[in-house]
Amino acid sequence: MILRKQNSSASVSKNMADKQKRYEALVHALHADIYRYAFWLVKDKHIAEDIVQETFLRAWKSLDSLNDEKAAKSWLITILRRENARRFERKQFDLVDMDDVTLTDDDISHEGKMEQRELRRHIASLSEEYREPLMLQVIFGFSGEEISEQLGLNKNTVMTRLFRARNQLKDAIEQQSTTVEQANG
Repeated sequence: MILRKQNSSASVSKNMADKQKRYEALVHALHADIYRYAFWLVKDKHIAEDIVQETFLRAWKSLDSLNDEKAAKSWLITILRRENARRFERKQFDLVDMDDVTLTDDDISHEGKMEQRELRRHIASLSEEYREPLMLQVIFGFSGEEISEQLGLNKNTVMTRLFRARNQLKDAIEQQSTTVEQANG
């Protein structure tokens, strides 16, 4: 009887050690990508860190449900998106009267940073249905099929949204450059 208890406790310890190694490998391999996606999603360093921490905590709790290691990134992104949605479920937004707020831009930088900022602004102005598939493709390099699995959409729908997102960006940039040329001309 004592020998049986020792064997089962040794087995449990080995299983925990294996789970710990698997989890650490997962965090080490994907933390940077998951953080980068979280930052693009929420646009705030501290919130992104919190969401990533919650994502990996939930991943630890349900690590045994991850059967295919190749699907780990998609699995973590799904967890992260759900964590972000939970953030809005519990958050009460503070409303501010815009007449009382003064906005200033003190960052005067070179042309490249300005173009990058403009591109980010244009991407942010896209509706979420176009922005999210575009970000998954650009940041993570997911294929249309992988994006369709992530978002639970038909592949043709994803490809259409990607096409429209790119066209909307192109139109916005062309419109902006035309406006700038007219102002300077």
